[in-house]
Amino acid sequence: MSAMSTGDLLHVVTNDNIPEARRRLGRGLIWGSAGLLLLVATLQTLQVLGWRDFGFANWRPTLYAYVGWAIALCWAQVLIRGEAGKRVLFVLPAALFVISLTVFPLLFGLLIAFSDWNLSSPDGRTFNGLDNVRQMWADPFYWNAMLNMVWYTLAIIVEYAIAFGLALMLNAQIRARKFFRVAFLLPLMLSPVAVSWMIGKSMLEVRFGPISRLARWLGWENPAFFGSPEMAKLTIMLMDAWTFIPFMMIMILAGLQAIPKELTEAARVDGATGWKAFWEITFPLMLPVSITAILIRIIFKLKLADIVINVTAGGPGGATDTVTSFIFREYRDRSNVGYGTLLAMVYLVAIIIFMTVLMKFADRYARPRT
Repeated sequence: MSAMSTGDLLHVVTNDNIPEARRRLGRGLIWGSAGLLLLVATLQTLQVLGWRDFGFANWRPTLYAYVGWAIALCWAQVLIRGEAGKRVLFVLPAALFVISLTVFPLLFGLLIAFSDWNLSSPDGRTFNGLDNVRQMWADPFYWNAMLNMVWYTLAIIVEYAIAFGLALMLNAQIRARKFFRVAFLLPLMLSPVAVSWMIGKSMLEVRFGPISRLARWLGWENPAFFGSPEMAKLTIMLMDAWTFIPFMMIMILAGLQAIPKELTEAARVDGATGWKAFWEITFPLMLPVSITAILIRIIFKLKLADIVINVTAGGPGGATDTVTSFIFREYRDRSNVGYGTLLAMVYLVAIIIFMTVLMKFADRYARPRT
């Protein structure tokens, strides 16, 4: 046998001659441990729902049953599949660990979402069925926060236009280009909490803030940036945009620099200059990068909370509330864990549906064009 063929055999996994009794043992381990896990989880769920007391003090028996099922599943892979099963063990334990960190908290969150659990109540957590859902449908402040998120998300269109303009300017041959690139990135380096205190609580403060003083000097008698609902919402949008426009700008700038110079030079030769060259060459080529930047920005926007919580706390009258800040106050101020968890679950489902539809719609435009 040649050296090459010997080397090739080192990378081939042959079919093991595994006895049928060994395969049955492996399948028995899987189904037996899975049945035990299902039984323990069901009994504990019935006890939590108050239907019957089985004497469980906490959820540790379910955790132990899951660990036993995971060990049995890994062992059964070797018993059933032999050498191929050993290869599965390089990935399977990590996958089972990730599942334990995502599925169990999600199930526990769903259980809390359909419970009446107020931390200030001496009764503790009690199952209340669909009461939280009915309360959510009748809660005008929650739906107002949802509507605010629509306006905050639509503001990304303006942010994208500004970011694209700044990226075009920084891509051009201007003086001090490197300085401006660093200067425009500075807001992105700041924490939104720092921005909210530095600008919202200090510079825009009605009495002593430097921006408010300048506004009074220019003739604005009462420069209350957070006094009216419209002005407060606009100010929150501006602070959030000032923080994250550099993020989209740097992504678009990277895309502009990746465009071959031959294309722009050929466009000039053909007489396409200025707006025509941008609209017919630069913008179509930048669509994949632009869509990616907008999608990532939308994800950040849907999590907007810190600036609102620190500056306005959702006021005046919920005008600046986001869903996340409203849920935060439901936990912190009202200690309503059950209702707050339901609102968070509904918002999570809404985000998943919205982003899935948006990504499906954007997929046709995100493919590189040549």
